[in-house]
Amino acid sequence: MSDTNTIRWSNEDGIVVLTMDDPDQGANTMNAAYLRSMRETVDRLVAEKDTIKGVILTSAKKTFFAGGDLKDLIQARPEDAERLTTRCNELKAQLRTLETFGRPVVAAINGTALGGGLEIALACHHRIAADVKGSLIGLPEVTLGLLPGGGGTTRTVRMMGIQAALMTVLLQGQRYKVQEAKAAGLVDEVVATVEALVPAAKAWLAANPSAKQPWDQPGYKIPGGTPMTPSFAANLPAFPANLRKQVKGTMPAPRAIMAAAVEGSQVDIDSAFLIETRYFTELAVGQVAKNMTKAFFFDLAAINAGASRPKDQPKTAIKKVAIIGAGMMGAGIAYVCAKAGIEVVLKDVNLEAADKGKAYSQKLVDKGISKGKVGKDKGDALLARITPTAKYEDLAGCDMVIEAVFESVELKHKVFAELQHIVNKEAVLGSNTSTLPITKLAEGVERPADFIGLHFFSPVDKMPLLEIIAGQKTSDATLAKAFDLAAQIGKTPIVVNDSRGFFTSRVIGTFLNEAMAMVGEGLAPASIEQAGAQAGYPATPLSLMDELTLTLPRKIRKEAEAAAKAAGKDFPQHASSGVIDALVETYDRKGRSTGGGFYDYGADGKRTSLWKGLAEHFVKKGHSIPFEDMKERMLFAEALETVKCFDEGVLRTVADANIGSIMGIGFPPWTGGVIQYINGYEGPAGNGPRGFVMRARQLAEKYGKHFSPSASLVAIAEKGALWE
Repeated sequence: MSDTNTIRWSNEDGIVVLTMDDPDQGANTMNAAYLRSMRETVDRLVAEKDTIKGVILTSAKKTFFAGGDLKDLIQARPEDAERLTTRCNELKAQLRTLETFGRPVVAAINGTALGGGLEIALACHHRIAADVKGSLIGLPEVTLGLLPGGGGTTRTVRMMGIQAALMTVLLQGQRYKVQEAKAAGLVDEVVATVEALVPAAKAWLAANPSAKQPWDQPGYKIPGGTPMTPSFAANLPAFPANLRKQVKGTMPAPRAIMAAAVEGSQVDIDSAFLIETRYFTELAVGQVAKNMTKAFFFDLAAINAGASRPKDQPKTAIKKVAIIGAGMMGAGIAYVCAKAGIEVVLKDVNLEAADKGKAYSQKLVDKGISKGKVGKDKGDALLARITPTAKYEDLAGCDMVIEAVFESVELKHKVFAELQHIVNKEAVLGSNTSTLPITKLAEGVERPADFIGLHFFSPVDKMPLLEIIAGQKTSDATLAKAFDLAAQIGKTPIVVNDSRGFFTSRVIGTFLNEAMAMVGEGLAPASIEQAGAQAGYPATPLSLMDELTLTLPRKIRKEAEAAAKAAGKDFPQHASSGVIDALVETYDRKGRSTGGGFYDYGADGKRTSLWKGLAEHFVKKGHSIPFEDMKERMLFAEALETVKCFDEGVLRTVADANIGSIMGIGFPPWTGGVIQYINGYEGPAGNGPRGFVMRARQLAEKYGKHFSPSASLVAIAEKGALWE
C-alpha cells in the first residue's frame, strides 16, 4: 500500500483545516491512499478533540473530490465481493467518525463534488459551495449502474425523506449546478468565490459550536415518514410499479437504490449503512455496472477529450452558420446554434417557410421563460441571432453551412452549387443527411476537402449526439472544425467514415428489420413489442417504425438496391421487405404521420393500439419462438452489423460505436453499447465474445445466415480476447 498522504492538516486557534490533495493524481479519488489518510485523520481528530473547536474540509484541487476509483471498481468480480464490502464499510466508518466525534464540521466545496465527493460532504454538518463556473454537485452513480455506496443513499434519505431523495437525487443521477444544488437541499450555503469559502466556514463554526447531524439528535424522524407510517405506507406499493414501468426490468441499479432507501429507513443509521453496502457490492461485481461505467464514464470521457479529433489542427470557433432548409430538422439545428451564441442565417425557398422555422425557436424560448429556465432578455437575444431568409446572398460571411433539405442527391447538389461561392472561401460545407454517401454529395462542390456529413438526430434540441461523417476527400481541417462545432453547441460527437447509412442509420435499420421480419414470420406483434421493451430499448420497434414512417426505409432500400445494381453487385432482400411493401401498397398504412401504420392513432395523433389487421393478415396462430430469442435477435442484429462497420472501415473507435449506439439510436443503455454488449455478453452458451459467437451461430441456424459472426469476431473469440 502506498504511504502517500492525501490530506493535509493545519490548526489555527482551534480550527482544523483539512485539505484533500492527492499528490499522485490530478483529482482526489477514493483510492487506497485516501482511505489510509482519512483513517489517520479521523483518529487524530478524536485524539486531539479537546484542542479543536471545529473542522473545515476542503480541497487543493480544481475539483472538490472526483469520487470512487472507477479504474479499480470496473475490474471487480464476484470473488471480490468480500474485499469490496470491507472497503466500503471502512469508508463509511471513517465518515461516521467524522460526523460524530463531537465537533462541528463544515465542507468547503471549492469545485465539482460528484458521487463520493458529495458523500464526503454529506458527512459534514454544513455544506458551503463556491458558485464557480463548471462546478457540479450530485450523486450520478445510477447512470453508471451503481448506487451511492459511501453513505449517500442513507444520508439523503434521512435529510430529505424517502420520496424526495429518490426523485430529486438518487434515481435520475442529476448533476446540479451550485445554485440548483442549494435549491435541492444538497448544499446549505453558497458563496461567490473560492476565497470566500474558509471565512464563511469559520463564521458558521463560530455560530454553531455544538452542531450535530439531524439524525443524531433526540426525537429525529425521517421527513415524510417510513413504511411504518400509515400515510406513507399507503403510497409505497406504487413506487416499484412506477420504477418498473420506467426501466422495464433491465437496469438493476434503480431497483437496488429504491430497496436500500426503503429498507434502510426502517433501521438505525449504522444498520442502514450495512444494507447500502450489500446492495452496492452486488451491483459493483455485476456486469451491468461494468458495461455502463465503460460507456458513460470511460468511453464518453475519451470522446469529449477529443480522441477522434485530428490532433494537429487548431481549435476553431464557428461565428456564423448558414442552415439551408427550415423544416423540423433545420429549425432545431438553428435553435441549438443560436443558443450557443452563434449567428444563424436560416434559409428556405420562401420567407414564410423560413419564418416558420424560426417560430420553432420562439416556441422553445417561450416554454423556457414560462418555466423560469430562461430569462426574457436571454431568450430575446437568442432569437435575435436567427435571421430567416429566402435569399442566397444573405449567406455571405458564413463560416459553416449545414444543409438540411430533402434527401435527394440532385437537390443537395443544386443547393451547394448555389451557395458555395457566397459563403466564406474556407467555410465548412456540411450536409445533415442520414443515409446518402458524403463522397457522392461532395461531387457537387468545387471544394470536396471542405465537405462533410453532419448527421443530427431529432428532436435536435434534446438528442445529445452528432454523427460526423468524413468523405473520401474530407480534410483533417474540416473534420476538426466539425468536431469543434459539436463541442460549441453541446453535442457529443462521434466520427465515422463514409458509407451508405453511415453507422447509426445502417445499424438501427437492422433492429427494425428484424422486428418486421418477425411480423412476417407470423409472430404476435404484441410479443415483438414486449421483447423490445424488455430488452431495454427506449422505443419499441414497431412503434418506432411508425414514427419514422414506413415509406422512408422503403425509399432507402430501393436507393441501396439501385446503387448495388449499378455497381454490379447483388442486393439481398431482407424478410422485412414484404411486410413494409404490404402495409404501404396493399393496406395504405405508411406510419403515424399518415394516420396509421403498425398502430392505430386517434384524432389527436396519439397512439391507441396495434392495428387489428396485423393479426388478420400476418399472425400465424400457434406459431411462437422462445421469448429470449426474440429479444436477442434484435440485439444481435445491431451488434453484428456494428462489427461489419469495423470490418469495412466505417467505424474508427469502440468508444464511438458504444456511445453512438446508445445516444443516437437507442441501443439499450444497460449493455454499455453495441461493442460492450459483445464484450460483456452473458449467456448459456458462454460469456464475452466467445459466448456471443456461439450464441450467434445458434441464431443463424434457426433464423438466417445474417446472424453468422464475421471472421474478425470469430478470431477475437478464439483468442479469448475482447473487441478493442
